[in-house]
Amino acid sequence: MAINYEEIMSMASENIEVSYTDKDSILYSLGVGLGNDPMNLDELKFVYENSQIALPSMATNFQYHSPLLLKTNINFIMVVHGEQRLSVTNPLPVSGDFITNAKVIGCYDKGPSKGAIIEVETTVNLKKDNTEICKLVSTTFARGDGGFGGPESPKKELVRPEGKPDYVHEINTKPDQALIFRLSGDYNPLHSDPNFAKSAGFERPILHGMCTYGIACRSIIESVCDKDVKKLKRFDCRFSSPVYPGETIVTEMWKDGNNVYYQCKVKERDKMVIKNGVSEII
Repeated sequence: MAINYEEIMSMASENIEVSYTDKDSILYSLGVGLGNDPMNLDELKFVYENSQIALPSMATNFQYHSPLLLKTNINFIMVVHGEQRLSVTNPLPVSGDFITNAKVIGCYDKGPSKGAIIEVETTVNLKKDNTEICKLVSTTFARGDGGFGGPESPKKELVRPEGKPDYVHEINTKPDQALIFRLSGDYNPLHSDPNFAKSAGFERPILHGMCTYGIACRSIIESVCDKDVKKLKRFDCRFSSPVYPGETIVTEMWKDGNNVYYQCKVKERDKMVIKNGVSEII
């Protein structure tokens, strides 16, 4: 059954209560590979409750609590994460009680053989005083659901500075990386079940796009933010190809004022996996 444009554009979830603990923050950090070296004190602060801090990209976990698209009839075997945007208003706490509001803000038709693009915006506020923490926009590429007669997707052009990158940062993933990361809330079998992955067109389970996103966020924090998470205010990207657990993610960065443009490649295959990346730092 085709997407009903009017119906999907009216979808929203309001005042969803979400709570997490310092253990959840540690689990997320382990899921993006922090703490692999227990003697690295810069990484230890993410995975040890003594003076613990949270990686800003962990805010994407809030999207799992308002799964609007599960109420649609799109073909989830053919679904992949297309883009992710994060705007940070206040630093993400390592634990707390929150209120989230989510709504569909865009649904675009790329054609019968090219799929559909669906955008969901999630706003996160502290429950105790309604202080805004962040806004997220997640773009889903529904590869099997084009041709429903919706509007065309707008063209987005991002021009990064020319020349060699100002910073290059490598992070190794582990063969079990996806099995750890999924415990933060994304249990899609595409990342754990070999047979499901093959039915979706992949040779084996792939790493979560949100894990790749978190690893890229680590590279920005470590390379450009003086390892200070509070300096990151915006973190956007487009996912261009999957990563397989065990591969090395190389992040290339170009600094232009308060903006940092970035892209990520898999070292072993020289394959671009994140492009059109842009972050804002203070």
